[in-house]
Amino acid sequence: MLAALVCAATLIQFPFLSQDGGYVNLGDCFVLICGWILGPFWGMAAAGIGSMLADLLSGYANYAAGTLVIKAAVALTACLLAKALLKVIPRLPAFSRIISAVCAEIVMVAGYFGYSVLLLGNGLSALQSIPGNLLQGFIGAIAGITVYSILSRIGITAKMQILYKTK
Repeated sequence: MLAALVCAATLIQFPFLSQDGGYVNLGDCFVLICGWILGPFWGMAAAGIGSMLADLLSGYANYAAGTLVIKAAVALTACLLAKALLKVIPRLPAFSRIISAVCAEIVMVAGYFGYSVLLLGNGLSALQSIPGNLLQGFIGAIAGITVYSILSRIGITAKMQILYKTK
């Protein structure tokens, strides 16, 4: 279900002025939520598969393999870092989400830069994608933290964590 939500949120694209025809979307919001709710394995699977499907459906097949790995790594980073911070500072769950979201989105920016340079052969022109990916990461982090907080307040996150045994 969350993989489908990641895919759908990624397919709703808002173009912005950039030289590479980039866009922003709310996909990263749900990629982070996958990691926080589903745990490392299922979070990686849902985030990676949902994001990859969105690339395939929206004409970015050349990014699909990279997206699968990068978004899985984003969800894994968000999950493991949030869990580690919650163990150290259990009274500040929002802080753990903020720090884990920022770090996870840095993984996304670095991942797409590396993929563009190393596998797509774009060389230093891949630097042009960094501002757009930073914007994407910022929007995804803010939206993810906000949506997770709302879901948490109405009890949905706890129920899903029990269901997936990730608490």
